[in-house]
Amino acid sequence: MSEFIPQKGYYRKLRVYTIAEIIYDVTFIFVNRFINKGDRTFDQMLQAARSGKQNIAEGSVAGSTSKETEIKLTNVAKASLQELLLDYEDYLRVRNLERWDKNSEKAIQTRRICVKNNESAYYRNAVNVRSSETVANIAIILIHQADVLLSRLIERQKKDFISHGGIREQMTRARVEYRRLQYPAVNQSSPSTQCSQNNDNNSDFSE
Repeated sequence: MSEFIPQKGYYRKLRVYTIAEIIYDVTFIFVNRFINKGDRTFDQMLQAARSGKQNIAEGSVAGSTSKETEIKLTNVAKASLQELLLDYEDYLRVRNLERWDKNSEKAIQTRRICVKNNESAYYRNAVNVRSSETVANIAIILIHQADVLLSRLIERQKKDFISHGGIREQMTRARVEYRRLQYPAVNQSSPSTQCSQNNDNNSDFSE
């Protein structure tokens, strides 16, 4: 009998988790370089970045026992990164800094670099020597990429739930399969034997 509870916790193999981890590292450096620690935005941005990363991981692990929880936590990750996106956009707007147009050369070049590089160390080194405007725009591009991947992940999780059901349905199927294998049905008498027995029982009425 196949396992009715699939082993999860594969989040480290997900590209979206890798990007979320990079976003957290970039944000950690950003707030420590450019945000006053007494500013509420310092903690809010860091917590939103952490929530994005952590909820992807927790959702993946929870998927072993609850598809509903897996989908819910992945949605929380998506919402957290959207909150972080707004903080970066606000930072640029209120300081009259440039928000790169998605079709600008800077944005196109950065997207290409982000697609090719998955190592957090690469981004940590890069953002340590760049302006707040550049770092904020890099973070925005990374968040948009993570958002697209999270949308795809949520759709895949929904399809998986529809195909395989939740834990209760899986356990029910597992119990039924177990009983079928452990307690096979007793062979029933053949129809001809049953007919013969019926005829014998009815012999008094045939005369």
